[in-house]
Amino acid sequence: MTKPTIICITPVKNEASILHRFLKCTSLWADHIIIADQNSNDGSKEIALSYPKVTLIENSSKQFNEPERQKMLIEAARKIPGLRLLIALDADEMLTGNFQESPEWQTVLNASPGTLIEFEWVNILPGFTSYWSPTNWYYPLGFMDDGSTHSGNIIHSPRVPEPIKAPKIRLQRIKILHYQHINWERNKVKQRWYQCYERLNKPEKRLVNIYRMYHNMNAFPKHEIHFLPQEWLSEYEKHGIDMTSLYLNTIYWQEQELLEWMSKYGTKRLKEIAIWDINWLEIAQKYQIYVDTDYQDPRNHLDKIIHYWLKQTQPIKHNLFVKVIDKLLTLIGW
Repeated sequence: MTKPTIICITPVKNEASILHRFLKCTSLWADHIIIADQNSNDGSKEIALSYPKVTLIENSSKQFNEPERQKMLIEAARKIPGLRLLIALDADEMLTGNFQESPEWQTVLNASPGTLIEFEWVNILPGFTSYWSPTNWYYPLGFMDDGSTHSGNIIHSPRVPEPIKAPKIRLQRIKILHYQHINWERNKVKQRWYQCYERLNKPEKRLVNIYRMYHNMNAFPKHEIHFLPQEWLSEYEKHGIDMTSLYLNTIYWQEQELLEWMSKYGTKRLKEIAIWDINWLEIAQKYQIYVDTDYQDPRNHLDKIIHYWLKQTQPIKHNLFVKVIDKLLTLIGW
């Protein structure tokens, strides 16, 4: 069979802290890396352009736009002629280093057009000795392109086309290393942003469900924590790639956007969302945002009690009694 051209498609917005690692790892297996940069101002564009396999396209939208940006990436990839294997990764995701030795990689390369490639998401935990992954947590992040239409969701959208009844290859040895949980502060910032985005853009979604979904990191079940095989990292380190250093920053576009939302909609619009564990006035001062907004915690006593309940019961959220109480909370508007 004709070997496909392997194309990695990746959206980027201020990912300079991890982008070198991502591009070094991805350059080992991808023939082309297409980056859709969304108004980065931290040097991400300059980093991307320093790698010969990268094609940079501009996503000038000022709004979070998962379906649009993915369509943009797929259309750019389809300008490359011939048989194409699309692998859709974020900048904090890498293939496990065993991809070169695994027979699964050849299976992927031999897939027929229209085939979806499913990967397990390995969430590396601080210390680089373990990872979190629920049972059967697989995502279609690869697609042997056949020109199928891509349709997306407003948030957590499919990254590749998913034709009905498409054949699937579920990889067992090659996985996706996800670095989100390594920087715990950044992780919490992103989860606060996601919760507020859901509240503002999907008002029909129950508040209890928003909390439960975005606080998994506070209560990983022990049976979902696994030993991290070091060869997943060491194969990259053989190529001189630093896989464990942390490049921390204190400037996050998500925090700045949250402050903008508070100014636009008022803090009471977000009072049921669990983001009031930090001092937002100090955050506003950090970004030198001086507007006539009261950043004080707007919750009433009931809100605080419910947040306390959700926090304390997150580790046992599947308990029958907890589920009954959660259901009652949804009946009163939560």
